[in-house]
Amino acid sequence: MSDPLTITPEGLYSPAARAHIDPVRPVERAVVTHGHADHARAGHGAVLATRQTLDIMAIRYGENFCGTAQAVDFGETLRVGDVDVSLHPAGHVLGSAQVLLQTGVQRVVISGDYKRQSDPTCAPFEPVPCDTFVTEATFGLPVFRHPPARLEIAKLLSSLDLFPEQTHLVGAYALGKAQRVIAEIRAAGYGKAIYLHGALERLTDYYQAQGIDLGLLEPVGKRGKELQGEIIICPPGQLSDRWARRFGDPVAAMASGWMRVRARARQRGAELPLIISDHADWDDLCRTILQTGAEQIWVTHGAEEALVHWCELNGRKARPLNMIGYDDGEDTDDVHATES
Repeated sequence: MSDPLTITPEGLYSPAARAHIDPVRPVERAVVTHGHADHARAGHGAVLATRQTLDIMAIRYGENFCGTAQAVDFGETLRVGDVDVSLHPAGHVLGSAQVLLQTGVQRVVISGDYKRQSDPTCAPFEPVPCDTFVTEATFGLPVFRHPPARLEIAKLLSSLDLFPEQTHLVGAYALGKAQRVIAEIRAAGYGKAIYLHGALERLTDYYQAQGIDLGLLEPVGKRGKELQGEIIICPPGQLSDRWARRFGDPVAAMASGWMRVRARARQRGAELPLIISDHADWDDLCRTILQTGAEQIWVTHGAEEALVHWCELNGRKARPLNMIGYDDGEDTDDVHATES
């Protein structure tokens, strides 16, 4: 049986569908799993994705981000080339999807980025039975075991109680992480206004337009020390930028799965590391592989070799893809954003 996917300089390619999945360069036909910048790029001839992912791409790149765009609902099946294509929830960010390619003889699932923890801002991950599973491995090492997000949010609110005179800046990426952090803060019972850096406003407005209740949000605007004792969500790059100095002596927090690594926390200037990830940790990667029933596992962008080794120990054939063009699992295109 020939491989259902090949690797080209543009990324994963399905010869049967005559389409790339999350290509890193402009292509004639692309299936896009979600709106993060390392997976969703402008300039393709045709793009197939969920409606929310297409909307997010339009917000980020403008309405003419591709030649033609086609929206697909979760579970809807389309014939693309010689293969049936359907999208299934990935639980990563709003609109994120796994891609199922199905022919008469095999089922192949490309996970995109995914997580298994609960998230009030997007549809939960759904395991899809398949023969070949292409999985991310961003946190594909046993050291990465993410705590429940509510426990990390409790650390933030405890710090706010201990230091009520200090502004708390929370570094969170513009798509997915910022909105999830806000929703988790609300779930913890915090009812006051939460303030947003200007770079986060458009995507957060879109989440709210999709019916996701994030409570009272206000732009930071030109305010500074008068926001003492408040929570501000901002792009991670702003934590160490002169922008942060306007708040006096703020507490700098950073929400990321990488906050498990102390050196990463120091690098980001995070006094208060919050281990909140939008990716599966080691246990959830392993659990998901078993749940798919796939005998063939392809591992991409992350700690590939460790997960490949685990697959082989557990009776699965596995291979690392060693693809380039994807970042280390966080959406970094807004790190240097300036406030509008």
